[in-house]
Amino acid sequence: MPTLADVAALAGVSKATASRALGRPDLAAPETVARVRAAAEQLGFVPNRAATQLARGKTGVVAVVVPTLDNTFFNPIIGGAQARAADSGVQLTIAVHSLEHPAQLAAVEHLAHQVDGFLFTAPRGSDEIVRAAASYKPSVLIDREIDGMTSAVADTATAFGALVTWFTGKGHERIVYIGGPAGSWQDRQRQAAIRAAAEPSGATLTMLGPCPSTFAAGVEAAGAVVAARATAVVPYATSIGLGLMFALLNRGIRDVVVSSERMVVESLGLHDVPSIDVDGERLGEVAMDQLMDLLGERREPTPVRRRLTVPIESASG
Repeated sequence: MPTLADVAALAGVSKATASRALGRPDLAAPETVARVRAAAEQLGFVPNRAATQLARGKTGVVAVVVPTLDNTFFNPIIGGAQARAADSGVQLTIAVHSLEHPAQLAAVEHLAHQVDGFLFTAPRGSDEIVRAAASYKPSVLIDREIDGMTSAVADTATAFGALVTWFTGKGHERIVYIGGPAGSWQDRQRQAAIRAAAEPSGATLTMLGPCPSTFAAGVEAAGAVVAARATAVVPYATSIGLGLMFALLNRGIRDVVVSSERMVVESLGLHDVPSIDVDGERLGEVAMDQLMDLLGERREPTPVRRRLTVPIESASG
């Protein structure tokens, strides 16, 4: 297998010059770059990607930071980001930090020495802590917006408002919203959209929570849902909705409509049940594209916000 030294010898330059011509062509004379590249092509030399990145002062690695690995919502986001990173010749690593406590910043700062940039999913950390974490390297915020930061968000708030409008249009007069984790940015957006959608209809809206995004939380919420005499429920997360449906069926209650994601509605053969479908993979792809743009900037970038539409569908019998 040909080496960099072989390329340098054939091109008639030093090994350092050959390395510079291949890794930092902007620092070498154009004729030298052309000669070294021709020699590399003739020999079939393939430069080591990691070495090339290091020569440019880059690690070739970016990190996606998630608050937990227990919530399956983050899995497709990671998958989409990883696929896009591979397309760009970059490696993706995963770190778990909720960014709810200032003490966690030390771990992020340490990681910053090993990566070129960050994708942050930080639904509950304060703006100040998230901004501090993003100050170490170019960063993109996923599924949350903070002034001054580039972000990619699934517009579930608008979709949740549409769910309530769908329910009131079907004649539901008592609707329950089961909220998400305490401090969640998305939960605040969804609550505001749901209240705005319910108000014109005159429907009675009961807000429950905060609740963790778990099956158990849905089971525990069943009593409050029954007490509210709800005919329709919008849960913050699919896992909460599944727990609620299980608990209601155990009580022999089958006439409460619980919105869910499309896969659940189709798998259970439900009718007249609205669903939303967040394309987490696309969200991860968009966020990674934004990070690649930031890493390629030679000047101070202007923060860009992307909001991805979340469609609402209904299964009718």
